Amino acid sequence: MRRLRYALISAVLAASALVTAQQIGQSPAAHTAAAVDPVINSPYIYLGNWVKPDIPKLVAATGVKSYTLAFFTDPGGNCSPVWANGGGTTPEQVISAIRASGGEITVSVGGYSGEGVRDKLGQNCASATALAAAYQKIVTSTRTVALDIDIEDKEVLDKAARDKVVAALKIVKQNNPGLRTVVTFGNHLDSLPTENVDMISVAAATSANIDLFTLMPFDNGNAGTDMFALTKTSVDRLKEAVKGSFKLTDEQAYRMIGLTSMNGITDKREKVSLANWKQIIAWAKEKHLSRVSFWSVNRDYQCAGGETGELSATCSGVAQQDWDFTRALASFNG
Repeated sequence: MRRLRYALISAVLAASALVTAQQIGQSPAAHTAAAVDPVINSPYIYLGNWVKPDIPKLVAATGVKSYTLAFFTDPGGNCSPVWANGGGTTPEQVISAIRASGGEITVSVGGYSGEGVRDKLGQNCASATALAAAYQKIVTSTRTVALDIDIEDKEVLDKAARDKVVAALKIVKQNNPGLRTVVTFGNHLDSLPTENVDMISVAAATSANIDLFTLMPFDNGNAGTDMFALTKTSVDRLKEAVKGSFKLTDEQAYRMIGLTSMNGITDKREKVSLANWKQIIAWAKEKHLSRVSFWSVNRDYQCAGGETGELSATCSGVAQQDWDFTRALASFNG
């Protein structure tokens, strides 16, 4: 996911569209509870990929109505959020199609960019207030009811950036009653990264009111890694961190966390088969997680060569029918 995402994002920055005042369609105070949950079973669609799904057909075929749209970044380095837009269907058209199909969106900010790239709002905005203003532009322009901060790479390693993100999310939550906030982390094979633990602790200590913490338990092993086992072990580590920082029971902590997997072959050649995915969903139901997602719907197809075992931006590399991973996710409701 990380290397693949970096390659795709680098190729489309020139085509990105700035958030502008003309896109504003609703005041921040107008946030109300969404008709459908925008977070709970909301897989990622990467808008930087030219290949985007036909939303009405996708919803009709799978039953999944809500999607997480990625990513807003700051390629200019001036605290100005920009959509990654790979051409073809525009972000606004995708959003309209999702809502016309009875769904809602979570907007994702950040992601992985690779070496030498500094395009994250958390690093480029000078203060928590400035960062909150950038997040507010995103919330207002897209009218999203859920904001996902995918904090990875140099941004998550930067203590000042992490603290700014937490403080900014607190401000945005205060200014937008009803807005859901999600923080999404990367993972280590043998441990929960200390940066993740620190950010959770700061969120608890400052009463930031972040709704969910989500882990990406992949890109940690190799072709022989048991991805179901890795997912369970890794998410349980996240549960323990949330439990400890927020003084919760196991059940309460599970309900404050989620997971994002990667369908098919990952950047490290791990394999999340459709059978693995269904195991993961069943386990998440048992634990009553509050979010299960995957990267990405753009890849939710069998490759032309069948089960290739190779990484691709437009197919999974494993045996499946079109949109099988999305279809399986429709049954998850926490």
